[in-house]
Amino acid sequence: MGQTEMRASYDVVIIGGAVHGSSTAYWLASNPDFTGSILVVERDPTYATASTSLSAAGIRVQYSNAANVRIGQFGNDYIRDFPELMEVDGDKPDLGFHPGGYLFLANTPAQVQILRENHEVQKANGAEVELWDADHLKWAFPHLNTDDILLASYGLRGEGWFNNTGLMLGARNKAKSLGAEFVADEVVAIAREGARVTGVTLKSGGTVGAGTVVNCAGPRGGKVAAMAGLVLPVEPRKRTLFVFDAASSPEGTARVNDGRLPLMIDTTGVHCRPEGRYFLTGGVPDPYPAPDYDDFNPAHAEFDEQCWPALAERSANFEALKIVRFWAGHYDYNTFDQNGIVGRDPEVTNFIYQNGFSGHGLQQGPAVGRAVMELITYGSYRTLDLTDMRYERIAENKPFLEKAIV
Repeated sequence: MGQTEMRASYDVVIIGGAVHGSSTAYWLASNPDFTGSILVVERDPTYATASTSLSAAGIRVQYSNAANVRIGQFGNDYIRDFPELMEVDGDKPDLGFHPGGYLFLANTPAQVQILRENHEVQKANGAEVELWDADHLKWAFPHLNTDDILLASYGLRGEGWFNNTGLMLGARNKAKSLGAEFVADEVVAIAREGARVTGVTLKSGGTVGAGTVVNCAGPRGGKVAAMAGLVLPVEPRKRTLFVFDAASSPEGTARVNDGRLPLMIDTTGVHCRPEGRYFLTGGVPDPYPAPDYDDFNPAHAEFDEQCWPALAERSANFEALKIVRFWAGHYDYNTFDQNGIVGRDPEVTNFIYQNGFSGHGLQQGPAVGRAVMELITYGSYRTLDLTDMRYERIAENKPFLEKAIV
């Protein structure tokens, strides 16, 4: 839609049209109780450098907080029902979900304690997750070196990976078919009068009034909040992913999940999962500074210094590897506690945050989009209560932390 076709104002203006912006637009447009107008402003309609497009596209239920467990569970239902939910003119998009549990490995007493505590939360919320000793782990995945392992946590159901851009484009196309408008432009200023934002200025020069503004700007979320005179502790963090071929692939050797291998999170933090006939891996950058917004140069040294040594130590099958391709993407990193910030600003109440998911944004987009729709339409949450993700926790210095093994 060109700018000349746009209205003078919209009930809801969403800044950012990747998975969070598109999901929120879909939930609003598909809800008969919401009768307002929707505009989504996306600075890059190719989504070439969107965090959505460059993610590893996994979903899990193995978290330490109940809200995140339930978000993951809903995400699985959403992916299952996606073809029916997003049908447009007879086209039913399929996300190609690959079921494969996440496998967390622990080799220190501290890591063991974290897995056990997390497991209690997961069980209490109905997640199908098991704790295994080293013998059971070796039986399930014979290719792994388990000599140092004290405990493992494996997701039996509700975890895997899928088509990342499909999740975004399916919601975007459905939202457009239901009347939401998308424009290729960039918000460069936000007008504010006292305790309310009143509209946005676009890079193309136009201005658009807004009843509510939703910040779905991903790694640029902090920059967008600053336009409204607000402080949001969100900035980009770069992660590099590598796809490699193994000379002696262990795929198909598992005694669970029909022979398929899991998404393994090693004790070092290096992760690895199948990617077609290849494998995908990445490590944890150290140091971990904020890059420039347009810096997508892969950190090549991470493969040789982190990923390959950890994988070769964990399995003889990963001693002889060949990189096939690689890329870098950005997390919308919450520097306060690395968890999503969701909800209205406490002072500027028609400005809504949907930011800071720190690597979990793709899988959490569907549930969070629905939650934001409920805030806008009903004034409160009606399904998943995401109060723990409120902005106010920052000023209260009450971090909403995830207990992770690394």
